[in-house]
Amino acid sequence: MLRNSLFFGLVFFCISVFGQDSLDEAIAEKGDGIYSFLRKNGVDPYNSYKDFISLNEAKLKDSIQLLEGMTYLIPKKIETQGDTVSAKEPGTKEEDTEEGVTYKIFGEKYKNVPSKSKRLSGTVYYLVSGHGGPDPGAMTKYKGKSIAEDEYAYDVTLRLARELISHDAMVYIIVRDLDDGIRDAKILEMDKDEVVYPAKKIPYNQKARLDQRVTAVNNLYRKNKGKHQRLIVTHVDSRSTGQNIDVFFYHHEKSKNGKKLAESIHQTFKQKYQKYQPNRTYSGTFQDRSSLYVVKKTLPAMTFIEIGNIRNTKDQKRILDHDNRQALAKWISEGILLDYESK
Repeated sequence: MLRNSLFFGLVFFCISVFGQDSLDEAIAEKGDGIYSFLRKNGVDPYNSYKDFISLNEAKLKDSIQLLEGMTYLIPKKIETQGDTVSAKEPGTKEEDTEEGVTYKIFGEKYKNVPSKSKRLSGTVYYLVSGHGGPDPGAMTKYKGKSIAEDEYAYDVTLRLARELISHDAMVYIIVRDLDDGIRDAKILEMDKDEVVYPAKKIPYNQKARLDQRVTAVNNLYRKNKGKHQRLIVTHVDSRSTGQNIDVFFYHHEKSKNGKKLAESIHQTFKQKYQKYQPNRTYSGTFQDRSSLYVVKKTLPAMTFIEIGNIRNTKDQKRILDHDNRQALAKWISEGILLDYESK
């Protein structure tokens, strides 16, 4: 079973030690490019692209294009110590009750998760809320009190996790606060005790913070190879106070599955606005944004969501009201269901 990718520069060592017969193989399907093919087979395309070319040069059209139906060798990664994660599920299941399954991470009020359906059985979702730990993200004041992006992005993420679990998905909450739970207050008190799955302290350095969550997602992606896996990253934007924005979505330019996921959630939001705010035009967009570090480096098909401008008065109503945060989570989950069921 394919587990890892090979770091560039070690490919010939790998071949000499293991031989090509020990490498995993996969068949290219119609529409596969090298990046999407590697990502689909659990390999980081950015670390492994040149290795893949070296292994398969004779089978590539014009040295860079896959041939449909052709079998290709998949690079491997030489293991490094400290590169594994716990298999323990996030939001650890406490017990089964008559009302459903209990998850402590959602807090006392929301810990019971009723089963709504089995529509997402066998799927895996990684949820990353922006910032956390020493980095609160965008900040502003509301009625004289400081509010921070990471607290609101995390609350929406928890609500989304609960929705997905209710449809029988396996959900990994990557950035997590073990004592906040889902909160219904307008002003969510700030703290710095968030950790990254499974329980790693978040570093101060920005690149180190991003690398930490990218590594967590990619390790889990390899562990769950063969399953339907998607990543949803949630942020709250920060612009001038006068700029009101709708929810918008990013995806990787080379990921057709990521584009489909973003488009499905975007389409759901358009329909909801038409239903609940018929006199208002929804201006949210979905577009590629491969320059974003997490978009570029993570393996699963993914979408990066901005849920509003924390500095804008109108957007604050969307973010601060817990019913609106629940609606955001519900609409995102419906877009995810649409994406999965329209394969």
